[in-house]
Amino acid sequence: MEVLIVDDEPLARSRLMRMLEGLEEYHVAGEAADARQALLQIERLDPDIVLLDIEMPGPGGLTVAQQIEALEDPPAVIFCTAYEQYALDAFSTSAVGYLLKPVRQGQLQQALAKITQLNKIQRAAATNEHARTSITAKTHRGMERIPVANIRYFLADQKYVTVYHTQGQHLLDTTLKELEEEFAGQMIRVHRNALVVCQFIEALERTAEGGYQVRLSDIDTRPVVSRRHASEVKALLQSL
Repeated sequence: MEVLIVDDEPLARSRLMRMLEGLEEYHVAGEAADARQALLQIERLDPDIVLLDIEMPGPGGLTVAQQIEALEDPPAVIFCTAYEQYALDAFSTSAVGYLLKPVRQGQLQQALAKITQLNKIQRAAATNEHARTSITAKTHRGMERIPVANIRYFLADQKYVTVYHTQGQHLLDTTLKELEEEFAGQMIRVHRNALVVCQFIEALERTAEGGYQVRLSDIDTRPVVSRRHASEVKALLQSL
């Protein structure tokens, strides 16, 4: 799992990096010293986890956490702070952990393990029996019904979502988050901007640039898989 460390103190960042070096399941994807850098790094690196200081110059960690929550596919947040008095405010956000400095190895491992367990639960979620069997898209001919059985993946581009299916592609008036919640267990997030139907994944392929893409049945286009989600796709393919 990819981790971003956000703290304005270089020594604090270095200490957390050393702790994470001994944990095989976690990799430090990057670091940031303030709110602006943190949000830029989240956009660029798409980490699974953010270790976030609260007291920083400019917008503090609580403000950053609120901005992270608003993202389409937000990473998990663990606060790391020297101040106990922020605990109540911290848990008004969606943070999954609150560690007091100096952070101890055992405490950090427990907080990280909680996130890992949450991910396993999400991956094992049962198919939503209330999900639709078709979706409706606006086309030049009016409203068109697309059977879910024909859908291969959804791709978000700013405020629009395109559905790719065996007869072509159409724009939808919805969000990836809404689709992900409705079709939990049937679809898997492979990128912040892409949601793929699990049963039609044929392979996880390497690209010429060294990244990943998924090959889907009955369709030529191959959605890009982010580093963050590659391990989940591998695990899914092994379980099918």
